[in-house]
Amino acid sequence: MSTQTLHLDGYTVLPKDKVAFVVTYLEMNARPELKQIERPDLTLEQAQNMQPDAFRDLFRAVGEKWLWFGRLTCSDQELSDILSEPNRELYLPMKDGRPVGILELNFDDPHNVELAYFGLIPDVVGGGAGRWLMNQAIDMVFSREKTRRLWLHTCTGDSPQAISFYQRSGFVPFKRAIEVADDPRVSGVLPADCAGHVPYLK
Repeated sequence: MSTQTLHLDGYTVLPKDKVAFVVTYLEMNARPELKQIERPDLTLEQAQNMQPDAFRDLFRAVGEKWLWFGRLTCSDQELSDILSEPNRELYLPMKDGRPVGILELNFDDPHNVELAYFGLIPDVVGGGAGRWLMNQAIDMVFSREKTRRLWLHTCTGDSPQAISFYQRSGFVPFKRAIEVADDPRVSGVLPADCAGHVPYLK
C-alpha cells in the first residue's frame, strides 16, 4: 500500500477521489452584546428522538450546497446513537410548521461547549435568520452556569461568508487544520453536481 506525505510548505497532489479543506477553529470566551433580531415567523424547538432518515433529509437540505457529508456516511444505528447522546442537544428552527435548519450543541465538556452544526436551508437564509439563530445558540449556552467557552469549526467547503459571520457574532479564530477526506460525490453520498466551489474531479 502506498502512502502519501502532506507537505506543509508547497503543494500536495491528492487522488481525484479525495477532497481537502482548510479548517478554522473559532471560540467565544464570554457572552457578547448581541444585536437583537425579531423574527416572529421563526421558533426554535428541541428535537427529541428524531429519526435517522428525517435528520438526513434536513442535513442534506441545509448542507448539500456546502458539501456537508459527516452524518450522511453513518448507518442508521450510528446516527441514532449520536443523536441520542445524553450531552448532545439538537434544536430545529421552525417556520410554518416545518424545520428549516439545524442547531446542534455538544455539552460533553460543560465548560467548553461545541457548536457542532449550525445552518439554515437556502430559502430561509437572509433577513436576519442566521443572526436570530446564532443569538438563540449564544443565549442558550451562556445561560448555563458552567459555560466558560463556546467553540466551533468551519472550513473552506462551507459558505465563504461563514467565517466573517462567526467573527461578527463574537467568535475569535484560534487554530487551523487541514482535513483530507473521501469525496462524498465519488461514492454517491452526495450528487456530483453539488458544491461547485469545490469542483468534482471526474
